[in-house]
Formats: sequence, C-alpha cells, structure tokens
Amino acid sequence: MSDSSLPALPTADRPDVAARLRDALLAVSFTADGLLELLGAPAYAALARSETVPALRATRGDTPLELLVRLFLLQQPVSHARVADVLPVEDCLEAGWLVRAGEDGLAATVDVRPYGGLDGEDWFIVSDLGCAVGGAGGIGSREEGVVLGVGGASTTLAGITVRTPVGSALDLGTGSGIQALHAGRHATRVTATDVNPRALHITALTLALSGAPAADLRQGSLFEPVREGETFDLIVSNPPFVISPGARLTYRDGGMGGDDLCRTIVQQSGERLNEGGFAQFLANWQHVEGEDWQDRLRSWVPRGCDAWIVQREVQDVTQYAELWLRDAGDHRDDPAEYQARYDAWLDEFEARKVKAVGFGWITLRRTDSAEPVITVEEWPHPIEQPLGETVRAHFDRIAYLRDHDDAALLDGFFRLAREIVQEQVGLPGAEDPEHVVLRQHRGMRRATAVDTVGAGFAGVCDGTLSAGRILDAIAQLVGEDPVLLRDRTPAQIRLLVEQGFLEPGN
Repeated sequence: MSDSSLPALPTADRPDVAARLRDALLAVSFTADGLLELLGAPAYAALARSETVPALRATRGDTPLELLVRLFLLQQPVSHARVADVLPVEDCLEAGWLVRAGEDGLAATVDVRPYGGLDGEDWFIVSDLGCAVGGAGGIGSREEGVVLGVGGASTTLAGITVRTPVGSALDLGTGSGIQALHAGRHATRVTATDVNPRALHITALTLALSGAPAADLRQGSLFEPVREGETFDLIVSNPPFVISPGARLTYRDGGMGGDDLCRTIVQQSGERLNEGGFAQFLANWQHVEGEDWQDRLRSWVPRGCDAWIVQREVQDVTQYAELWLRDAGDHRDDPAEYQARYDAWLDEFEARKVKAVGFGWITLRRTDSAEPVITVEEWPHPIEQPLGETVRAHFDRIAYLRDHDDAALLDGFFRLAREIVQEQVGLPGAEDPEHVVLRQHRGMRRATAVDTVGAGFAGVCDGTLSAGRILDAIAQLVGEDPVLLRDRTPAQIRLLVEQGFLEPGN
C-alpha cells in the first residue's frame, strides 16, 4: 500500500511543538464545548455529519476561535498576520502542521477535531484533510491509505469499552488513535497496531496533541505485530469490517471474503487475553440463506471465553451496498461507474447467498470456567452510553449465576438495580393488571414482563433478606405452598439477574 499521493503529515518527532499547539488551541477554547457554543447546536451537528456550510456561515467573524475553526476543521486558508498572535506559527510551519498558502495565507495539513473524552477530557483527533468524519457526501479523499477521524462507530466502541484499570491494552487497527487515547487513561501500557503506516503516524500525532502518553505503535495486519506469548488485559478493535467486493479503502475494507476478517479477529483474540481480560469489537456479519445468524456468531467465540454479542442493526443487501457506496462518495462519480460498483457488490452477496448484514458489538471475557456462557441477542432499542460499566456487570452476573445452583440462589441476597420502575398494564378499573412490566432507565434500558410474585420479589430486594426468606413471606401473603413457590421461582430470579434488574449482594 502506498500513500505517496496523500499530503505530507506533520512530523511526529516534535512533541514540544505539539504541546505548544495544544496550549494555543485550549487558550482560545478550541474544544468540543467551545465549538458547540460558537457554532450553535444545528451547525455543530451538521459538522459531525461532515456538512460544512452551516459552520462556514457561523465563522464569518475574525475572533481567534473562528480563525482556528476555519483553519483546522473547514480547510480554509487564513491570514498569517491574523493567526500569528494565536498560534506558534513558525514552529507549526517547521513541524509541518501548517503550510504557506499564497502570499500571506496559511493552511492546515491535517484535520484537527476537538473531542471530549468520557470524563470531560479536552482531546484532539487528527485525521487526513476532509476526513474528520464520514458523511452523506462521502469522505474527503478516496486514496487507499486515507485515515479517518471520529465517527459514530468509534464513539460507540469507546462508550461500551470496560474502563477498569488494567496493566496492558491492545488497540487493534488503531486508525486515528481514538481507542488508544481512551485506553491510556486506565492502562499502564498501550499497544496500538495498524496495517497502514500512515494511521500509526496519525495516532502518534493524536496522542501528542491530546497530551496523552505515547503508545507502543506497531505496523502489521491483525495480530501479526503481537509478539509470541504476549497477552493483554484489554483488546479493542473497530476493524475494517465492511463486507465488500475487494479492498479498495484500507480504513474500511478488510480484504478478506465476506465476514472472515471479523471472524478471524474474534477467534484469534482468545489466546491473547489474560485471565479475566476483555476483548471488545465492532463487527459486521452475514445473514446467510438457510443459516441461523446467531449460530454463525456462536461459532466465532474462542474456547475459554464467555461472550456477549449484541446485534444493533440489520440491513438488506441493497441498503448495505448503498450505505458504503455513499460513504466513499461513489454516488458523485460517473453514473455508469456507480452502477458497476453497485452491481459488483450485489454479485458478491448473491454468490455467498447473503440476504442481509448485521452490525453490532462482540465482547469476550477470558474465563477459567469449564462451561463458558455465550449470549447472542438482538437489541435495536435505545441505550445509555457510556455502557462500559454495564458490560462489566453483565459478565460478573453471568459468572455469579454459573457458580450458583438453584439452592445457592435461594440462599443468596439481591438488590434491585438503580432506576427500575414498575408498569402495570390492564383495563381501567380492573382489579388486577393483565401484565406487570419492570423497566430499566439506565444501561441497556430493558423491559421484561413478570408475574405478581416476580414483581413483589423484586420490589423488596434490598440486600437484607435472602431470596428464600422473601419467597416464604410472599407465599404466606398469597396463600401458596412455600415449597412449590421455591421450586418455580428460581428461573425468574435468574432472568432478572441476567438482564440486570437484580444485582447479587450481601
């Protein structure tokens, strides 16, 4: 792969210049919050879709912040004289962050986008010009080695990642470095890999400009750069998961047939995880005629790992092809060329008997249990990000349930999770509801139907009485045989624990 036709990047060997540039950007509130205040919500949201016209209209003035927005986000040349009091111009020219444009103009060599971390950090994501995000108009460059910035997939993965302190983290296919940036907040050692050397260079710039620790950057495909026997406490990857005919764009096309790249990453990650470690990925997978998609994904899970796989979206093959043709801006090309590419995509799906493509999250946790638990579900409903703590708690509950048979479950103590509400559904004036529903207002925001015993049980779980004693009290209140109630209720308790309505506790 060659990136010789792409613009030269700033040097990654001048952290002192990156630090001075960072200070200058922060001094004029070139931050996520500062941009929102300057541009207003509609223009700010449009910029996140790679639509620049509203932001151009909102930055017609001559304030330092408006100048920097036009320079680093909108790729507009600015006056050297006007920006000299805002930026360390000569340092930026020498290090390659800026180049001269015309007699008295300066232009940026890369996109620099403010990014607010999960804990409110003021970070900056570097990417190729015009490629800060994808959008309805397509990316700003279709060169093979182009490096994109932050998109919805990037922030989704950052939000679902478990953020417990760890000794080592691996960002597989780092791109512009956003996952490595997040990992540096809670991992002692961060390794970032990418097949594209330009991506590694840009990751180094992202980390330096964000004031984050440097990562161990290694070039290579998949786990090739990982040394023999090297393992990690956390592995994250937003891989080039697009199922496409060929590998035209490095940032999105994996170069393997169908969903083989995602399958390979998942299967090979198990042996790279330390005991108790997490591996978390975004992925596409094929829905193949005559095959259960859930069984397909279960077959990907490596031995010795619990897994939680969530399908968030499904598109038919025509919707999927159109999405990624537009992502690359192919709809702006010659209509005949667009049609040929569209046709090639459908030929690929037809040959593989693919009727739809799923998108979602795959999380693994290394376990020493002889009976790993694999959960595959479809959940297209709204969730609450960040979800990392919810993901960690899910695996803790799965481990608890695996280690407790029904007798041990009845001896256990439980608490109702935060912000659970009960809804009763029935005809007006009816003595009893037709349905009782428990609903979460946090995390996955699930809802589940329960009977009156389940609702009553959940309502009094505060960690002070064992499950068995609570059921005995309910049996006395409703006039049921306590032995029979103890026999039939553990399955409902297990479901409430598994889905996060009840939390094990003393």
